[in-house]
Amino acid sequence: MTDKTLSFAVLLAAIAFAVVPFFTSFNGYGPDAFPIPQIDPPAQPAGYAFSIWGVIYIWLIVSGVIGMTRQLPTRTWYRARIPLLMSLLAGVAWLPVAESNPIAATFLIWFMLITALLALARAPKENRWAFRAPLGLYAGWLGAASWVSVALVGAGFGVLFDATTWAIIIIVAATALSTGVLLRLPAIPEFGVAVIWALVAVVVKQGFSTTPGVLAAVGAAWLALLTVRHIVSLRQ
Repeated sequence: MTDKTLSFAVLLAAIAFAVVPFFTSFNGYGPDAFPIPQIDPPAQPAGYAFSIWGVIYIWLIVSGVIGMTRQLPTRTWYRARIPLLMSLLAGVAWLPVAESNPIAATFLIWFMLITALLALARAPKENRWAFRAPLGLYAGWLGAASWVSVALVGAGFGVLFDATTWAIIIIVAATALSTGVLLRLPAIPEFGVAVIWALVAVVVKQGFSTTPGVLAAVGAAWLALLTVRHIVSLRQ
């Protein structure tokens, strides 16, 4: 596949990814999606947090347009575009799958996350706002959403723990995963911003009177320190 063809495929996938929500009725897993209904699950961020998808959709499309129309370092972009294309194509399928099968949707969103992280690891530092930055925001949100899906499925199917315990587990796990990514990969403050956005939304929903709310606040504060470190490094 030539670089132009791959660039065009990524742009089309980004557009399709953004358009799919208009053709589905999915607004999150409903309580009746599970044998044990998940009513107001503690792992799920407040509803406003999902508005970040609008920014992600637009930025990925703009990135795709830039990749098609500007002369950019093709080799470095090419290596990152392949896993990004895989992630976006999985994203196109995710909403229809999530409407009927939360278990399959959980596996699918983890595939989206893994391929997005691979793309992020390969993304060039040059022209950061055109590629690495939107990819970081996308991967960061997936880093939070994938763990939320695990918690909902685990609690909803009665796997080992109740909803609160699952929320505690995934908040710690999401913070740990994000810490590893932020320590491993340079120049990706957007990744941290997306995860912090999700954790703060958990705090907004749960407050400081619950263990998940307190842990989410601690995780957000810790990741904020790491994110500031990335911002400072970009300005040096």
